[in-house]
Amino acid sequence: MVNVASFENLTDQEKYAHFMERINKGEKIEAEDWMPDDYRMNLIKLISMHGISEIMGALPEKEWVPKAPTLHRKLAIMAKVQDEMGHGQLLLRVAEDLMKPLGKNREDIMQDLFTKRLKFHNVFHMPAPTWADAAIIAWLVDGAAILTQTMLLKTSYGPYGRALKRICQEESFHAKHGESLVLALASGTTYQKKMLQEALNRWWESLLVFFGPKSAKVVGHSKVDINIKYKIRSKTNEELRQEFLTKYVPKIKKLGLIIPDETLRFDEEKGEWVYQEPDWKKFKEITKGNGPMTDNRLALRRESYENTKWVREALTHVKDKKILVG
Repeated sequence: MVNVASFENLTDQEKYAHFMERINKGEKIEAEDWMPDDYRMNLIKLISMHGISEIMGALPEKEWVPKAPTLHRKLAIMAKVQDEMGHGQLLLRVAEDLMKPLGKNREDIMQDLFTKRLKFHNVFHMPAPTWADAAIIAWLVDGAAILTQTMLLKTSYGPYGRALKRICQEESFHAKHGESLVLALASGTTYQKKMLQEALNRWWESLLVFFGPKSAKVVGHSKVDINIKYKIRSKTNEELRQEFLTKYVPKIKKLGLIIPDETLRFDEEKGEWVYQEPDWKKFKEITKGNGPMTDNRLALRRESYENTKWVREALTHVKDKKILVG
């Protein structure tokens, strides 16, 4: 173990070698530890995007709080929206610690969101016109998120992994909520079944795109995924997409729903799902901030942020004056 005094005397190359030794041993990196610039920047990008996606992801469901069909459903979806907002705030706090050495904070994250420099998940740019859309979001979108977050539990960055432990526990309840909604609609009236099928049709391509494109190829070799190299994540986009299809395709079919992809099949020889390739150009346009509901939801988030400015200013004043409250 290198002590602090001797570590400071190491060259950047020696510090990097020591860092990689810790990564390869499976040790957890903490916010105050030395880390390479690209490790820090990739974490900031990933965690900021994740945190903002939790917040923006609550908005399509928030639209259905006043329109939920029963009081029980209203209370359930309200609780879910509250959880998602809490997840976002927790993750942005983790991102802030990484940004402090760069002289940046949460305000910078929010401004990057409002100016569309910070991306959030493609699915949360999409409309949710019916109650069945809320069901598909809770069941399949959250299902896709759980697969990703479960993988990230083992991340090399300690604060992110600890935050995810709490988030994953709550997401498991969200999945049950989604299953309940889908089962009720699938076993309901002809109209409800039709509504559910139409929602699945609308969301299928977005669900495939959720995990991101397959790894690019450079000169015949797989492009090095820096997040895997640093053990920030342990699986590729395609591995996660294949897990999603394996888990959910049988469940979708068991409900009597038709997956809107005639090419979808499991290749026994290759041991993988074959599916119709999504429109990745459309995906890039959406994540740049040109989705069907992007401007509407950003305006809502901006309005909320500006309306609560006085709270942030009051808390800052209290902190600066070192006033004890409680």
